[in-house]
Amino acid sequence: MDLQELLPQVRAAVIESGDLIKDAWDKPRNVRYKGRIDLVTETDVAVEHDLKDRLAKILPEASFLAEESAADAPLNDLTWVIDPIDGTTNFMHQVPLVCTSVGLWRNGRIVMGIINAPIMNECFYAISGGGAWCNDKQIFVTRTDQLEQSLIATGFPYTITEDADEITDRLRRVLKASQGVRRLGAAALDLAYLAAGRFDAFYEKGLKPWDTAAGWLLVNEAGGKVSEYDASVDFSLYSKSLLASNTLLHAQMSALM
Repeated sequence: MDLQELLPQVRAAVIESGDLIKDAWDKPRNVRYKGRIDLVTETDVAVEHDLKDRLAKILPEASFLAEESAADAPLNDLTWVIDPIDGTTNFMHQVPLVCTSVGLWRNGRIVMGIINAPIMNECFYAISGGGAWCNDKQIFVTRTDQLEQSLIATGFPYTITEDADEITDRLRRVLKASQGVRRLGAAALDLAYLAAGRFDAFYEKGLKPWDTAAGWLLVNEAGGKVSEYDASVDFSLYSKSLLASNTLLHAQMSALM
């Protein structure tokens, strides 16, 4: 499999599926709740269905791990890991921080990642060993090495009610140590922005494989580092916590966690 040849086809498929998000942007939302604050819209389902159809034509031998239709599927030797709309709550409220995340898992690692933000017309992508890119321009993490000069991103899990004290305690420490904290509401986009040098670090707990698959590769290919909160523990798609940084801040951020 030639990833360099495959990438333009996959990138085109993800961008074309993003047109469904654009088409639905000004229309009424049909919503159901998977949890108190965990939403799914008919557009999530439509984008996932469309993506699976397109990707199956490109790589018929691959299986799917996808948020809405195959959340419990195993990671086989060749698996697409898909989040059709990361930032569904943003989508519900017409906040444009919405993206589709597609990662390709092959033989134990992510080898391709695409994060498309259709409302903002930005597509971030990477293949293993090929660097990280946004709209045909190569991107890199920042060179900031002082926490007090850093902009940190975070997110809040669906278990916010149960974990509010732990989350706010950690947030307080980061706020005091950094230049500022941002919360986009879409973990895949947080990771893409980190890879593009817009954030210096990102942390969140309780993420799922489809939230992190593509962004994990993007950060690594842009020169960053991804681990669990404890920097000595390697990140995996099923890790309960994620800490990503420009590498230079990783030890300092881990100490804060």
